[in-house]
Amino acid sequence: MSNSRIVVTGIGASSPLGGTAPESWSALLDGVSGTRTLEHDWVEQHQLPVTFAAEAKVRPDTVLERPIAKRLDPSSQFALVAAMEAWADAGSPEVEPERLGVDFATGIGGVWTLLDAWDTLREKGPRRVLPMTVPMLMPNAAAGNLSLHFNARAYARTVASACASSTESIVNAIEHIRAGYADVVIAGGTESAIHPITIAAFASMQALSKRNDDPATASRPTSIDRDGFVMGEGAGALVLETEEHARARGAKIYAAVVGGGVTADSYHITANDPEGLGAARAVKLALEMADAAPGDVTHINAHATSTPVGDPNEYTALKAVFGNRIDDIVVSATKASTGHLLGGTGALEAIFTVLALRDRVAPPTINLTTQDPEVPFRVSGTPTPLGDGPQLAISNSFGFGGHNAVAAFASV
Repeated sequence: MSNSRIVVTGIGASSPLGGTAPESWSALLDGVSGTRTLEHDWVEQHQLPVTFAAEAKVRPDTVLERPIAKRLDPSSQFALVAAMEAWADAGSPEVEPERLGVDFATGIGGVWTLLDAWDTLREKGPRRVLPMTVPMLMPNAAAGNLSLHFNARAYARTVASACASSTESIVNAIEHIRAGYADVVIAGGTESAIHPITIAAFASMQALSKRNDDPATASRPTSIDRDGFVMGEGAGALVLETEEHARARGAKIYAAVVGGGVTADSYHITANDPEGLGAARAVKLALEMADAAPGDVTHINAHATSTPVGDPNEYTALKAVFGNRIDDIVVSATKASTGHLLGGTGALEAIFTVLALRDRVAPPTINLTTQDPEVPFRVSGTPTPLGDGPQLAISNSFGFGGHNAVAAFASV
C-alpha cells in the first residue's frame, strides 16, 4: 500500500443551487436556498403531506444529448453531467484505460425507472415494458455508464450505503489509488429520488420537515425549531489522482484528500447510535489516515440533516473526538441550502469542503433561528474566513443502516 498523497484535480456538480460546481458554490456563499414548492400534478393527485423539495436547478436531460438521456435514469443522468464537468475541469487527463477507475455511489438508484415500469406493466402489460428497464434501474447503472463514457477499465464500483454512500466512495477511491489499482479515479455520488413514494415514505416515518407554507426555510440544521430534513437531488463528482501524477501533467490542484474513515454502528436500522461511537470512530480513522490530530482540524462540514435526533447525536460524536474544542471549530451545515441529496450528498459536500479550503472561507448555515443548546456548533449565517496557514477539514456522512463515512481534506 502506497502512502502517496491523493489530490483533487477536478470537480463537477449538479445541485439544487446550480447546474455546475461553481454555480452551486456561489449560490451557497450567497445564502441561497434551493428548496421550492413542487410544481407537479402528482403532489395533489396523491395528497402528499409534504409539498416541497430541493429539486435540481438544471434538469440533466436538458444538458445531455437526447439519445443519451433517454437510455439513462435521472440518477445516471445527473452522474454523467457532474462527471463530465469534473473531467473537463481536470483537463481531461490522458490516462491509460486500465489505469482509470470509477467509484460512484447512490443511496436508492433508479427509482423513477423502476416505478414508471411498474405503472406501465399494470396499465399496458408486460410487452410494453422497456428492454432497458433493468440496466436503467440497477444501482450500479451510474458507475457502469461512467465507465463506458470515459473508457475506464481499472474498475467501476458502486457503494450503496444510504446517505453515507458517496463519502464512502471517496474513501474507497483513496484506498484503490494507494493500492495501485488506478492512477486516476472519478469518485462521487448521485440521487434522483424526489418521487411520490419516497416523499410519502419519509413523511410517514416523521423524517421530513412539513413547512409547506415556507419551504425555503424548512431545512434548519442546529436550530431549536428544526422538524426534519428536506429531500434533495443531484450529483457531485471529483477527479482524484496522486500528487505526483497530477504535477507531472501540470494539473491544477484544489486540495488533498488525506484521510478517510468508514464504520458501522450496529445499533438501529434508521437511528444513529445516541452515543455517537461509530461516527466518532470514523472521524478518528480519517484523522489517523491523515496522520493528523484533532487539534489540526480547522473546519467541519457536518452531516447535520435538520432532524431533531440526528443533529444532537452528531454533536455528541464530534465532542467525543474534539472535546470542548468542538465549540471553536468553524462548522458548516450546508443541507440548510441544498436539502439532503441522500446518496449524492457526501460528494456535493466534499466539493464544498474542497472549495472552502481553496477560498479559505466556510460557507454559511442559513435558516438558523435560535440555536439548540444541545447542538452548540460554531455556525454562522454568513461566510466565515478560515484564516492563513495550513487548513484541515473533515466532511461527515451518516446513513440508514448505521453507516458512517468521513473524509479529510487538506489545503495545498
